[in-house]
Amino acid sequence: MILHPLDKSNPLVLASSSPRRKELLAQLGIPFEPVESGIEETALGGLSPAELACQVAVRKAESVRHRYPQRWILGADTIVVLKNRIFGKPSDTRDCREMLLSLSGRNHSVITAFCLIDPSGISVHIEAVTTKVKVKRMSEDEIEAYIRTGEAFGKAGGYAIQAIGSFMIERIMGSYTNVVGLPVCEVINAMITCGALRGFPL
Repeated sequence: MILHPLDKSNPLVLASSSPRRKELLAQLGIPFEPVESGIEETALGGLSPAELACQVAVRKAESVRHRYPQRWILGADTIVVLKNRIFGKPSDTRDCREMLLSLSGRNHSVITAFCLIDPSGISVHIEAVTTKVKVKRMSEDEIEAYIRTGEAFGKAGGYAIQAIGSFMIERIMGSYTNVVGLPVCEVINAMITCGALRGFPL
């Protein structure tokens, strides 16, 4: 099977509804079509955080494969990890408050895994990228004010590094875009290596 690279007539299928991932791909100028995967981001026992993120990313990509045959598909999953405890998206205000209190003044890891499926339906690249993040020590008033902005919901770990939540980030070690939701450097490298892109920039 001839694997045609991505272009406007053959856009990438992004198996994600994440606005952050859409924004990153749009900024890169990569033609894509976002599709809701509908996969529950549930934790499975016996897996490391990186393995869990990879498994969810694969499940997201594979869940839309039958609907988009002969297309390049990208699935991704982001989790926050503090001492082997996985923080997903906060379920409510109480959950969000507990997450932010736990992260306050401490270092944590943000892991984004991604899976690239080629037009023949094969998962040709699966990778997990880790970034270390240090959160400043926050007062309860700061945490409550941030929760009231509504920004924390729908974000792994209960914060958005690219928006208001940047006020709490003292430093990072590793990929910034990985924390946003997609490790751009690694994704582009994988796409070039697998043939989804002939080169970059487009």
